[in-house]
Order: sequence, then structure tokens, then C-alpha cells
Amino acid sequence: MTDRKTLNLRPPSDDAEAPALKKKGRGWEISDKRLDALHDRAREMKRFASPAHTALAERFAKADFGKYTFKRFAVVGSAIVDFNCHNLGMAIIIDDPEADPTISRRRDKSLESVGIRVMRITPEAILEHMDDTLARIAAGMRMRIADKADARRKHLAENPRQSRPRYDRDGNGPPRGRR
Repeated sequence: MTDRKTLNLRPPSDDAEAPALKKKGRGWEISDKRLDALHDRAREMKRFASPAHTALAERFAKADFGKYTFKRFAVVGSAIVDFNCHNLGMAIIIDDPEADPTISRRRDKSLESVGIRVMRITPEAILEHMDDTLARIAAGMRMRIADKADARRKHLAENPRQSRPRYDRDGNGPPRGRR
């Protein structure tokens, strides 16, 4: 059996900031080799998912969230999140009691620095109180939708001369303005 390489970290500090983002590869500077390794790891995690992951994935498959869908074990930048909703910019992470909190904190900071809201849930809450957990996720989704709508309104107010979308939100209806 071969020895595994371990991740060497700098000493943790509470005031540590998220890593600086580059303007390459959707904001993350990741080599192709590292990205392939992340995708392989995510695929392996799907195959050997915990009961909490499986239970929540089954409920997400049955639920109707409209245009919002959650992808299991998604690779976001240099992190693998348990569930990711790209449209909302929301990630759900099921806490692992054996995980290093320093790594988790850094991952959360780097995700939030690019606008992804992270929600943490314990496996016990999923398995024992599924309905309460789904209500909490739905509340988080509503809050995220409201945040995005506020940001959109603020942007339009600050940039009044910027062109507006020509159709309504659903993509239906006649063009606005010129008739």
C-alpha cells in the first residue's frame, strides 16, 4: 500500500482572509490536473454516499423547486460541496464530525468571496428531522432569492442608462419599449 500525501496548512488565524481570486477560470486558478482529481473525488463520493446524503438527495429529487435544482457533490472552484444550486449561488454542506474545522472555514470563506452562500446541516438533523431540515433549506432559498432580487434592483437603480432585458422574467411577451 502506498503512503498518502497529507495537506500541509499554515497555522490558523481567526482573521485570515479568503484567498485572492484570479481572473482566470471563472475566478479560480486551478490546474487541469487538480480539477480532474476533484471531479474524480466527487464521483467517488457519489458512489459511497452516507445515509444522510442519500436521504436528502432522494427528497430533493421528489421536491419541486421550480427552476432551482441541487446538484450532488458539485465541484465549485477548488472545493467539493455536498449540494449546490448554481442559479441561487447556494451550497449545502453536511457537517462531517471528523473534518478539520480550519479547512472548512477556509472553504466557506473562499466560496462566500465569490458570492456563494453556504448552509451547514448536521447529518443527525437530516436523518431525524427531515421535514424541519427541508423547511430550513426552503427558508434559506427564499432568503437567497430575496437577496438576489435586492441586488438586481440596486444595480438597476445605480445604472439607469444600462439596457434592460427585452422580455419579462419568463422570457414571454412582446419586447419592451419599441412597439
